[in-house]
Amino acid sequence: MDFLSKYGIKIKNQNLLLTALTHSSYAYENHCEDYERLEFLGDAVLQVIMSEYFYKNTTLKEGQMSKERSSFVCEEALACYVKQVGYDKYIRVGHGLVGHINDTIIADTFEAVLAVIYLECGLEVCQKYIYEIVIPYVENHEGFFSDYKTSLQELVQTDKKSLEYILVESTGEAHNMQFKVNVVVDGIVLGSGIGKSKKEAEQKAAAAAIRKCAR
Repeated sequence: MDFLSKYGIKIKNQNLLLTALTHSSYAYENHCEDYERLEFLGDAVLQVIMSEYFYKNTTLKEGQMSKERSSFVCEEALACYVKQVGYDKYIRVGHGLVGHINDTIIADTFEAVLAVIYLECGLEVCQKYIYEIVIPYVENHEGFFSDYKTSLQELVQTDKKSLEYILVESTGEAHNMQFKVNVVVDGIVLGSGIGKSKKEAEQKAAAAAIRKCAR
């Protein structure tokens, strides 16, 4: 796997890189480690690099910086970056997910791979990588839309309809929970979403509802 070589990055520990591309479903079936610990570290590295960028290159207030940063590190954005670099095809999943890898899994691997770069090459190389992959989107004002709940709320208020989010189910172990949420408008389920947190599931449900309303 040499998908990072075009960015001048060489990873010696290929097993660690493989772990960064291993979903928990594959790890369970094959008794190996998944990417979740690396994802945790990579998330922190990404937050530091992006936060520093907005602090040094803008005069935005704290809340504005947070909002801008979130639009470039949301699930939709991270999945886009992975596909741009081209390693989504290397992600390993269990038999039940083969051919059905969603953007949530793809996005997770961006942070996991970033963690590998950090451990192998250091923060400076990570920064250079992020500046090459992510920052062009920032400078070209190509933000990714992430706050679907606010948009749906505004849409509902316009039509004076009621809106609520209902937790349908939660599954998995404490460290790897998955939540399913329905968004209900005037008693009708308009969308469903699944995420690692209730907040993420609600955003996905709201996005589904908006798409349905736009048809």
